[in-house]
Amino acid sequence: ATEMQAAIGCAQLEKLPEFIEARKKNWKLLREELDDLSDKFILPKPAYNSDPSWFGFLLTVRENAGFTRAQIVNHLESKGIQTRMLFAGNLIKHPCFDEMKRTGQGYRVVGSLRNTDMIMNHAFWLGTYPGLSESALAYIVAQVREFLSSGKRRQK
Repeated sequence: ATEMQAAIGCAQLEKLPEFIEARKKNWKLLREELDDLSDKFILPKPAYNSDPSWFGFLLTVRENAGFTRAQIVNHLESKGIQTRMLFAGNLIKHPCFDEMKRTGQGYRVVGSLRNTDMIMNHAFWLGTYPGLSESALAYIVAQVREFLSSGKRRQK
């Protein structure tokens, strides 16, 4: 069984360059197609002088967008588009910190953590899975745009 798993792993490793290029291509397509929505979302961008293989496309709903993360995520999920929350944000709000909060030991806070709260409450991932076709990515973009043009959003 171990030899079979190793053989499968080796075959997958041979495909790694293709997977990386597909993730980059999918991320770039989403970034280009959603670029004009920067008034509603904080859009991701690579760090200076980097060449990431993107795990996903992180969208952060702006505080003044006129809708919540839950509203757009619910819309996308109802249309068959899977999303994920970012596993991060304000980690001191995670239950594992409860004991440290009670005792006041184990960590320190510097600043207001405003940005970590923003990520925790407003950010979500769209996929850049290598198997996504251009038509699937176009559908994702179309559903984001449909949500924004629909009456499904709450007005502030």
